[in-house]
Amino acid sequence: MEQIHAIGRRKSAVARVYLTEGTGKIVINKVDIDKYFPSAILQYVVKQPLTLLETDGKYDIKATIVGGGFTGQSQALRLAIARALVKINAEDKKALRKEGFLTRDAREVERKKPGQPKARRHFQFSKR
Repeated sequence: MEQIHAIGRRKSAVARVYLTEGTGKIVINKVDIDKYFPSAILQYVVKQPLTLLETDGKYDIKATIVGGGFTGQSQALRLAIARALVKINAEDKKALRKEGFLTRDAREVERKKPGQPKARRHFQFSKR
């Protein structure tokens, strides 16, 4: 099997994933997943598509993540892994779609407007 490439995005985080057959090692920005995401919850989020399809120790994953915070990065990585698994086996698409792993969460931060302290918050109005 050759290397499979996929991209996932969430908020301002962009994750590029390279999947190859291997022992289940996950390396993010040249750092092991245990060190990059110390939280067990974030590691669980990243591994959700692999756990669902029971392919935990089948593929080595090399990922580069740019931008965003740790939550957005983990969810972008989950989307990229799910897309890469669909490229390997198209029959898995239905199961991944049902769990919501192939849906891009399009919510972005609303921009701050001039004359306001935040995007929607206004300064207190004074009539006199």
